[in-house]
Amino acid sequence: MAVQDPRQRKANLRLALILASLAAVFALGFFAKISLMGPN
Repeated sequence: MAVQDPRQRKANLRLALILASLAAVFALGFFAKISLMGPN
């Protein structure tokens, strides 16, 4: 694997953090819905 440009590495890290935060928000919303309204 080629050595990455530092700017590309920073962009990849930023994208990964954005995607991880979106996944966390969806997961928290899902758990909040289940805990507040029940499984149905």
